[in-house]
Amino acid sequence: MSEIERYDVSEEWAHSGIIKAGDFCFLSYCVGNIGGTIEDQINGAFDQMEQRLALVGLTLENVVQMDCLFRDVWNIPVMEKIIKERFGGKYPVRKSIQTEFAHAGGKEGLQFQADAVAYCGK
Repeated sequence: MSEIERYDVSEEWAHSGIIKAGDFCFLSYCVGNIGGTIEDQINGAFDQMEQRLALVGLTLENVVQMDCLFRDVWNIPVMEKIIKERFGGKYPVRKSIQTEFAHAGGKEGLQFQADAVAYCGK
């Protein structure tokens, strides 16, 4: 296996936003627009995902798998609409999970987070 490369590293959180290992990139804790509507937060999470993918020359079309975490899993249709708009028909496999987020914003704060695996091989 080639070298493991870490990007978007936060010393404060002891966290890497994206790791390239072999033919795959692993992304976690993609969030954005915390405190906004669920649609704003899903778009914000995908914006952050795009920014991290761009660090290694990839796009959303390279994403092959996503774990989508919701405070309210009944917002899945909102996410599906946004995926159709943003992924250009190149949909990843995914699962959706409902969870309580340990976030300072409480119930009005974080509503959505995405983790992903992207193919970065040739």
